[in-house]
Amino acid sequence: MFFFLLKRFLVLILTLWGITVITFGMLHLAPGGPLSPLTEFNPKITPEYRERLVKMYGLDKPLHIQYLQWLKGLLKLDFGRSFSLDQRPVWDKIKERLPITLLINSLALILILLISLPLGVISAVKAGSKFDRWITFLSFFGYAMPSFWLALLLMLIFGVKLQLLPISGLHSVVGYEQMSLWSKILDWIKHLICPLFVATFGGIAGFSRYLRNSLIEVLEADYIIYARAKGLPERVILYKHGLRNALLPMITLLGLSIPGLIGGSVIFETIFGIPGLGQLMWQAVMSRDYPVIMANLVLVSVLTLLGNFLADIGYALADPRIRLGGKK
Repeated sequence: MFFFLLKRFLVLILTLWGITVITFGMLHLAPGGPLSPLTEFNPKITPEYRERLVKMYGLDKPLHIQYLQWLKGLLKLDFGRSFSLDQRPVWDKIKERLPITLLINSLALILILLISLPLGVISAVKAGSKFDRWITFLSFFGYAMPSFWLALLLMLIFGVKLQLLPISGLHSVVGYEQMSLWSKILDWIKHLICPLFVATFGGIAGFSRYLRNSLIEVLEADYIIYARAKGLPERVILYKHGLRNALLPMITLLGLSIPGLIGGSVIFETIFGIPGLGQLMWQAVMSRDYPVIMANLVLVSVLTLLGNFLADIGYALADPRIRLGGKK
């Protein structure tokens, strides 16, 4: 088990280094430059001032020197300063928005698991029934519906037509500070209903469908038939023998969902005006703020690789053949 995890961890480090090299090079190969939004559209910027900006940010140095300096800062958790007008440290910008994004996406992931697991199990047990057909229809519907279209539809129906829910921000702008604690919580809940629905709808469809198919396949296995022949209770067969083996694909999906805690919120944070990391990433891309883009890409990459690493651990715990194979 130890050597299995050590090998996976070394692969994780090498993969992360490769990702930083490729993304850093591709950013600097894009047409124009990071200072173009600041200098090309401002008639007050002189060529001399532009040269000072280039030297200040180290953009006059060769690309490999820039990368080594950036990598040195990364090892110290220093992502540099933003290229935007405020020139604030990148990590300060991220720290302001990270709790909001983690809160919303963590709630979405919890809701996905709480809803999709029972739906997948019931659909597998009642395969072919009306309930299963309805869940299958909703799953394909969830797959096919673009999240940005769903967000706009919710804004139109519940925000504009019915005026039941707010359509932007995390709380009311007027009178929020004078509200009681319970009123503030209710205000937050109203603002989070639409973003959470957008964040969970597609995930529920995917998780429940994968679990249904996996559990149906497991329940048709020979050892399940043998367990039934021995007279074991159906509840024991389903939850102790069937569900544990059916969770292997779910472990993969859950591991791949971890980077969504940061990277999967770009669409609904931008549409609903939520000041999270997704919105920050979108603004950085539009303004070519390379330090902010690289910092977000590193965070998403770390979470992606960490999700795969946790999935490997989950595989090893759920399937003894994997951890025994790692000892060979």
